[in-house]
Amino acid sequence: GFTTQQAEITVSALVKITDANMDIVYKDMVTKMQQEITVQQIMSQIANVKKDMIILEKSEFSALRAENEKINVELHRLKQQIMDEVVKVRTDTKLDFNLEKSRVKELYSLNERKLLEMRTEMVALHAQQDRAVTQTDRKIDTEVAGLKTMLESHKLDNIKYLAGSVFTCLTVALGFYRLWI
Repeated sequence: GFTTQQAEITVSALVKITDANMDIVYKDMVTKMQQEITVQQIMSQIANVKKDMIILEKSEFSALRAENEKINVELHRLKQQIMDEVVKVRTDTKLDFNLEKSRVKELYSLNERKLLEMRTEMVALHAQQDRAVTQTDRKIDTEVAGLKTMLESHKLDNIKYLAGSVFTCLTVALGFYRLWI
């Protein structure tokens, strides 16, 4: 649907655009020779870097290994010191524990002896108290018996005096009765 002139202008514009694009693409592209040269340069640089890394690695690794060995030796020494301290603390603790245990046993036996002595004293005091109570009961019983005896004797005396007074009054009353009769 284009005229001849329009079709020619459109085709020429498309050719110019395609040529411009191809120029841009070709500018970014390299030839096979240039690519091989660049690859060879990069490979030689990589080889140089590898050599440098190996040299650095050997020197740094040997330094790191030496330092690591020093640290391991120091760590082993510290570990041994800690183990010695732990053993020392354990033995000290066991010794202290055993001393405290023996001291507690001694205190326990001392307290047991004191308790036994106190029980003996309490039994002795109870026995003494029981003897005193028994003696007091005997004294009270003796005194009560003495008082009962005295009371009975006073009763008999009172009965004698009463009987004597009654007979005296009767004699006097009979005497008066005889006199008046």
